[in-house]
Amino acid sequence: MAVVEPAVPSSLRAREKAIADQFIGGFPWLMVLWPIANTSVWLALWPLVFSGALPLWAGFLIATFNLSVSYLPSHEAQHNIIFPEGSRWHWVNELVGWFSLIPMWTPLSVLRVTHYEHHRHANDPELDPDYPMAAPTALQGLAKAIVKNQPRHDRYGATLQRLGTPAAAQAMLHGLLARASLYTILAVLAWSGHVWEALFLWWLPIKISSVYINFYLSWAPHQPMTQTGRYRDTRSFRSLWGTIGSSGMQYHIIHHLYPTIPLYRTPAAFRALRPILEERGCDLGGM
Repeated sequence: MAVVEPAVPSSLRAREKAIADQFIGGFPWLMVLWPIANTSVWLALWPLVFSGALPLWAGFLIATFNLSVSYLPSHEAQHNIIFPEGSRWHWVNELVGWFSLIPMWTPLSVLRVTHYEHHRHANDPELDPDYPMAAPTALQGLAKAIVKNQPRHDRYGATLQRLGTPAAAQAMLHGLLARASLYTILAVLAWSGHVWEALFLWWLPIKISSVYINFYLSWAPHQPMTQTGRYRDTRSFRSLWGTIGSSGMQYHIIHHLYPTIPLYRTPAAFRALRPILEERGCDLGGM
């Protein structure tokens, strides 16, 4: 059963917001340069492997890394952190978001609409599109991450259908086109004699990276997914692989509280806000 947090005094909210405001803003250069380098490297793998300049096994390892780190820049773009809506440079925000997702071949529009629903309804068994990742242990979370992208476990399509908004309809169209074009490209590659390249440079890295992304971005910061409310639906946690290895999700509680704080500033924001989070009784995971 979901547990809803008690009301918080307005004075505490004011103190919290005053601290958080110090970390909002600033240009996230890393999130702009990162996808340029990462997507370019992944695209370069294809001619390098086709020509024999790079062995397929090496291309597979690099591609799996590329896919695993391709999501985060789009996450900043989903929240319009790079350039806000209404800015004359907002097109850069969108370009970064779409370009970073080329290896994943997932539309920014799909991720943005469904991710906003996750923020609105985190840990809600009926409305949170990431709720299929609910699991009490890390091993069970890993198992959920493995099967989450299978059709009967994927809630993204169902979420878009439920919303029925123009943005959701557009995202659904983008998603259908992306899925159809992905399998068309893979089929053409296989038909033309490049089945192993298609498998090891794209299809298998997509599957492996999705396990990592779902585990660290969905399960770890929200488990056991039994509580709802602003200060209960997510947490901080210690990762065996540190901040970088967990894609910065150790401080995910900061992102849910203030989604427009850039990822690179969440550790400092967490340290500054920690006394207030402790006062609120947040799950800080020993951080």
